[in-house]
Amino acid sequence: DVQLVESGGGSVQPGGSLRLSCVASGYRYVNSCMAWFRQVPGLGREGVATLPGNGRPNYAESVQGRFSISKDKAKNTLYLQMNSLKPEDTAMYYCAADERTYDCYSASLSGGYKYWGQGTQVTVS
Repeated sequence: DVQLVESGGGSVQPGGSLRLSCVASGYRYVNSCMAWFRQVPGLGREGVATLPGNGRPNYAESVQGRFSISKDKAKNTLYLQMNSLKPEDTAMYYCAADERTYDCYSASLSGGYKYWGQGTQVTVS
């Protein structure tokens, strides 16, 4: 079974940093799409960053220049480095993966990813 296990969330002061990790099992990060989403209660999930197996990452305008998505294929782990955190970044963050190898960014706009992690809470205050 495919499982995505997230970690690294927590509470930080504005301007602080966190690094989120997502370890995949039953799934290998090779050429498929990976992404980070976030959600505030009562609102839809927002695509934060996407990373194709082969290609450049894409970021939401709200996190451009502050967040960085990366992966370690050997460890089958996806990361989200978050710097200069703001209160507006407070949300539940989710790791997601899909079997598609293309249109990773466009798929994130509608949340069209097949596999999801359990979420990890990030609170900036």
